[in-house]
Amino acid sequence: MYKQIAANKRNTIVIMIIFVMIITAISVAFAYYFNNWWIILYVLIASSVYALIQYYAAASLATAMTGAKEIEKKDNPRLWKIVENLSLTAGLPMPRVYIIEDSAPNAFATGRDPDHAVVAATTGLLDIMNDKELTAVMGHELSHVKNYDIRVSMITFGLVCLVGYVSDLGIRMMFFHDDDDDRSPIGLIFLVITSILAPLAASVAQMAISREREYLADASSVNITRYPEGMISALKKLDEHTRPMKHQNAATEALYINNPMRKGFWSNLFSTHPPIEKRIERLEHGKKSF
Repeated sequence: MYKQIAANKRNTIVIMIIFVMIITAISVAFAYYFNNWWIILYVLIASSVYALIQYYAAASLATAMTGAKEIEKKDNPRLWKIVENLSLTAGLPMPRVYIIEDSAPNAFATGRDPDHAVVAATTGLLDIMNDKELTAVMGHELSHVKNYDIRVSMITFGLVCLVGYVSDLGIRMMFFHDDDDDRSPIGLIFLVITSILAPLAASVAQMAISREREYLADASSVNITRYPEGMISALKKLDEHTRPMKHQNAATEALYINNPMRKGFWSNLFSTHPPIEKRIERLEHGKKSF
């Protein structure tokens, strides 16, 4: 477990480097097309400021984008007590607890570290899970907190948003610039290709980062609860009752325990989550080792 925590801290730096490279490629495309190399500096400075703000504000942005509302113990004693007991068992500070009014069963965790963590569950999840299953799901989310997955996810979430924004800005600038006959058609092609491929590359990076962490969080939840059947049963219910959430956003997809997006070929291809049946299979195989 400690190796995974250390690896996630290292991955944070690697992720930052990858996304800086992607954003630099976009800014070079802008500069070449508009024949203004100062654009590279402007984009990198703006991106750095954005990344810094995002580091401290991403948890608030994620809860706002998902429609989550913070609760106190009196608002939902069942969920609160489960999270409180799991936090004590895992040796973690009590995170802030949120509920999302949505019939789709799901949950997520976010924050920059265990001292600034947030866990959230949908009303749909609370409705269909018994206490042991709900404990397993929240154990999964607190495992993301303990393993520092939340920091990796939060930074990735912010940078995916940034890449999408910068790419969209480039496309808009192409259509609303003053005509210039000297402007290179090669530059235009380069800018179009970069603006299309950059978000795709960001999504692939996000997918690769997220999938293995879901397997680990499932196993970590079992280590905390000492009850593999709870996690297995919870995953089966998530599979049976899965549906898209009302507030869908590709940037926040990786935060959830189950894919919140509408199912389709492309959403499955670039899903940040491994198939639930494979997650169940791993837990079944690992029962004796827990």
